[in-house]
Amino acid sequence: MEVGVSKKRIDAFDKVTGRAKFTEDLADKNCYVAKVFRSTIANGVVKSIDTSEAEKIPGVVKIVTCFDVPQYKFPTAGHPWCTDPAHQDVADRLLLTSRVRYYGDDVAAVIAEDEIAANRAVRAIKAEYEEYPFVLDQLEAMKDGAPLVHDEYKNNILAHTSMKKGDYEEAIKEDGLIKFEGWYDTPTVQHCHMENFICFAYEEAGRIVVVSSTQIPHIVRRIVGQALGIPWGKVRIIKPYIGGGFGNKQDALYEPLCAYLSTQVGGRPVKLDLTREETFACTRVRHAIRVHLITYARKDGTFVARKCESFSNQGAYASHGHSIAAKGITAFSQIYKCDAYEADAYTIYTNRAAAGAMRAYGIPQMTFALESHVEDIAKKLGIDSIELRRKNMMEVGFKDDFSKNENYFDSLNQCINKGMEYIHWDEKLEKYKNQTGPIRRGVGMSIFWYNTAVWPISLETSACRMVLNQDGSIQLQLGETEIGQGADTAFAQMAAETLGIKFEDVHVMTVQDTDVTPFGTGAYASRQTYVAGFSIKQTGLLLKDKILEHAHELTRMEKASLDIIDGNIVRTTDGRVMMSLGELATEVLYSLTNSEHLAAESTYQIKTNAYSFGCAFAEVEVDIPLCKVTVLDVVNVHDCGRLINPQLAAAQVHGGMSMSIGYGLSEQLIYDEKTGKPLNNNLLDYKLSTTMDHPDLEAEFVENYEPTSAFGTKALGEPPAIPAAPAIRNAVLNATGVSFNKLPLNPHNLFARFKEEGLI
Repeated sequence: MEVGVSKKRIDAFDKVTGRAKFTEDLADKNCYVAKVFRSTIANGVVKSIDTSEAEKIPGVVKIVTCFDVPQYKFPTAGHPWCTDPAHQDVADRLLLTSRVRYYGDDVAAVIAEDEIAANRAVRAIKAEYEEYPFVLDQLEAMKDGAPLVHDEYKNNILAHTSMKKGDYEEAIKEDGLIKFEGWYDTPTVQHCHMENFICFAYEEAGRIVVVSSTQIPHIVRRIVGQALGIPWGKVRIIKPYIGGGFGNKQDALYEPLCAYLSTQVGGRPVKLDLTREETFACTRVRHAIRVHLITYARKDGTFVARKCESFSNQGAYASHGHSIAAKGITAFSQIYKCDAYEADAYTIYTNRAAAGAMRAYGIPQMTFALESHVEDIAKKLGIDSIELRRKNMMEVGFKDDFSKNENYFDSLNQCINKGMEYIHWDEKLEKYKNQTGPIRRGVGMSIFWYNTAVWPISLETSACRMVLNQDGSIQLQLGETEIGQGADTAFAQMAAETLGIKFEDVHVMTVQDTDVTPFGTGAYASRQTYVAGFSIKQTGLLLKDKILEHAHELTRMEKASLDIIDGNIVRTTDGRVMMSLGELATEVLYSLTNSEHLAAESTYQIKTNAYSFGCAFAEVEVDIPLCKVTVLDVVNVHDCGRLINPQLAAAQVHGGMSMSIGYGLSEQLIYDEKTGKPLNNNLLDYKLSTTMDHPDLEAEFVENYEPTSAFGTKALGEPPAIPAAPAIRNAVLNATGVSFNKLPLNPHNLFARFKEEGLI
């Protein structure tokens, strides 16, 4: 059995010893270096650019400005084809732009012999602007007369979608209903992956080759072709090991520009390596979303009618655009049952860095609002918050009309029960009641819901290739990408189990190369094991059938009585080993009469989806005079189906919990209201949570085998980033009696609310 056990990561040795090759390791040491000259205004037009002084600097090879580049508009989002127009990519980018839309926009680029010369040249370039008023807040941007970020979008609204069930206006007329209303704010945050964005490009045999730290090599290939106006077959993308992405690299960030710059120096290699400051300010961020919730409930806590308005701050360019806000309102509509609701999602352009995909794709924002709102309702009704959730949350048997997703198990209750037991919920609720001192403790919780992959909103396919080596091992290639999460190890386990060989005999080709790797849309949407599982199983069974056909010919045994077990051809009637898989592979390859290279390749279109559920429980200590929250204990309980590799699963959960704690307590990218400039775009001033801010992170699981999945698995990578922040918020409420509707719970925000409530 290879699936369901903790196998050592196949990349572990290379990564801990430094042997693993990342993009920087593969770049020619004599690569030209490119640096981008960026705008110093938030909104306006470039009138002129003076490069004369920069061109005099020794080592400068060429300077390209916004007036020189092709004028092909292109999208950047790593989406497969979307069936919903509101989710489809928006082509609103140019390689370099004269129409500046945020502080740091791409205006010109320098190509130099080394980094020192490139940086000097960037500092020597002078630009003249016609400056326009700018807007940073999404609600302000929607007002009549607000500065337009893109002229073709009225009131800066990129897109608006609605969802509705029943008759909300009629439902609220019921006698005795109690109305609950709240506004909830989540901040702009950055992914903070270890490896900044980096790529290099060169020309070879009339084609452009780009080596990039990307989650989506095949999609980047298409976007580079669109941006340069060249056939996609003239573009080759190579993805080596990646030092994290979390959705930031689910965009074509600077690959198109880098490819173009290489063409301007005769196809010489050109490297574009962003600094941490540039990664913060000029790649992608998580959408800041403002959510307005209204709930009408009976005195017993039953939800009768609900309303949601979501306003998402998109920043200057579409990137993933409306998909994030649209997905957020699906959480609103599904996790809590109600016969009458209305939900509206707006995505609004502003003069900030573009917001894109980030771990859990709009659900952390909506879940913070929802779970804060539900907790507030419980407090005001005097009902236990878990009792209120159990009364109203999605039940077994629920089936979504659109996606056809079905809830097969009582996962939420199972997860809640485990979390309560771990945190000693009832005991601590009683213990921490009626506190009055300056330092108080409390417990809180939050539930979450998540979809797996993107069907039916978007096309969902996976392709796989397996090649049998002469020693009985296999080479495995997939379009799904390893980005540090351990996907390659899970793929190897699934392939080994399907074929009946040992895990150690599966060699995963971790480097995706669009010239040779089967087409795949990449790493996102917690799709990797779920989606790849289908193509791995299908391809593995095709290869296994070929192997057993040859085994039949070589052994004269009936094919139906043969199987592959532990890398051997075994007669199932008595368990006798007939030959090793290596012996068969060698015999078949070198046969003088029937030589064959044994391999299989197939594509699987996935037309299913799966619900992933769970919860988080947190215990906190609040120092009211110091305005400080300390997390004492936290647990994440998750039903992600069958665990392919329990150890890797726990590691994924720990990472998500850490991200959620930072989101809840400290992280926020701040912009200067006078200039639009980011003020804390570095790891000193941006308060990323560290191990010093965490207790021991506890990950627990409920394993309900997902019936729609090839291996019983479903979304794991993203969901753990959802629930810890609202659980901490609710724990602070239970400790202090003060509700916080704005993240992060940093001293600044704590002080304002504590002072407002008279605690300090």
